[in-house]
Amino acid sequence: MTTTTKSPIDALVHHLQETALLSTSNNLLDWDQETQMPAGGLEWRARQQALIARMVHERLSSMERGDLIAAVESDKAAMADAQIAALVREARRDHVKATKLPASLVEEMAKTSSIAKHEWAEARAASDFKRFSPWLVKLVALLRVQADCYGFAAGGERWDALADLYEPGCTAKQVAEVFDPLRPRLQKLIGEIGAASRKPADGFNDYFVGIDKQEILSKFVAESIGFDFNRGRLDRSTHPFCGGTHCNDVRMTTRYNERCINDALGSTMHESGHGIYEQGLDFSRIGTPLGEAVSLGIHESQSRLWENQVGRSRAFWSWLGPRMLGIVEGDAARFSPDDLYSAANVVEPGFIRVEADEATYNLHVMVRFEIERAVIGGSLEVAGIPTVWNKLYKEMLGLDVPDDRRGCLQDIHWSMGAMGYFPTYTLGSLYASQFFESACEQMPGLVDGFARGEFGGLKKWLNTNIHAHGRRYSPSELAQRVTGKPLSAEPLMRHLEGKLRPLYGI
Repeated sequence: MTTTTKSPIDALVHHLQETALLSTSNNLLDWDQETQMPAGGLEWRARQQALIARMVHERLSSMERGDLIAAVESDKAAMADAQIAALVREARRDHVKATKLPASLVEEMAKTSSIAKHEWAEARAASDFKRFSPWLVKLVALLRVQADCYGFAAGGERWDALADLYEPGCTAKQVAEVFDPLRPRLQKLIGEIGAASRKPADGFNDYFVGIDKQEILSKFVAESIGFDFNRGRLDRSTHPFCGGTHCNDVRMTTRYNERCINDALGSTMHESGHGIYEQGLDFSRIGTPLGEAVSLGIHESQSRLWENQVGRSRAFWSWLGPRMLGIVEGDAARFSPDDLYSAANVVEPGFIRVEADEATYNLHVMVRFEIERAVIGGSLEVAGIPTVWNKLYKEMLGLDVPDDRRGCLQDIHWSMGAMGYFPTYTLGSLYASQFFESACEQMPGLVDGFARGEFGGLKKWLNTNIHAHGRRYSPSELAQRVTGKPLSAEPLMRHLEGKLRPLYGI
């Protein structure tokens, strides 16, 4: 009988993949809770997820994991391979972060957030922030402890420690340096659009389409742009999201509004962008950092790109318009492709982030950043969130928020304990615009192809340049590598102004 001793890198990969088997099972429980689970299953589900979270944390922070990483780090031949070196670097990062958290905190956070998501959904339905408030108080207290455990650089703040979970190296100061000059440019453009005498046709935004028909159309669009339904699915939930266990089992959800099919199409395109990224990861590296998305900012760039650069383009609607007639009922034929394009690009400040147009969307994100930064920092208590929310919506978007459901209860993120996440949406918009400019430069005629339903070239370009690398490069390194330039707001503003100024005649 012979035994085979694993090489240091093989032993580490085995440990990483076994840990991923556990952690991704929690992803599946999340999906089930949002789409299938009866309310009576909540308490047991919270205990399930808390136990799995503790088990995953114990493996992440274990001495065994540290020893396995160290063994590869000392293997000069292995570390000479750039991909192995990147895998080990990221595994070390994850291990160090895990060692800073006590298992009891991880378990309590998982249990509390599992219940809080349900309480948020109930409070949102009732438009009653006070119902959700006690759970958010608990989560914020846990998040403050978590941030203190992680620590942050001198001159930084607690929020930085949480943001680093979603966008490595991201700080509140850096976000403010992006947001502060971008905000007045967006507000100026929105103001000019509001004062414009020319208004694009928007009749399709109030056209009735039954939910069953919308579901058929949503799946058709998702599949057409490249989402593989043999390796994924699309369901309904209160808040659209994309999850799953690995690149061959991707679970997306969307939501439907009978009076505005563009809501469902936009969210489906958005989540399909996430799904295409997940399906584009390398299955041979599953469970390791090289088989994972680099950051939430890059992930959001993929969703925002398909939703906006593709899904709001004239060429896209030239393709979808005629095909849509065979699916939706009524007299939709009265809407020309230009009408559909115009309706998809109406700019009008509204209350709901996920329904926002491209120009106002990032102002929604900025409101959330200001609030969660203050809450985690301790200058704003949970009870004061609705008041500050409403004040900021008035200042940034000129709106009087009518109720909690259309105000501070509209997003699921805080009930998940995901503070530090929201700025990745705007970072994603910036990355998306920059990536898309580069794709168009490298593939002349790319956008024209959308009118013929040719989306495969863009998908392949994204697979090759972004998805296939996993976490090999940092977000900033990846942007520089793909576009040859550091991240900038200019491509986003060129995209917005180049489309909206002609549409509104300004």
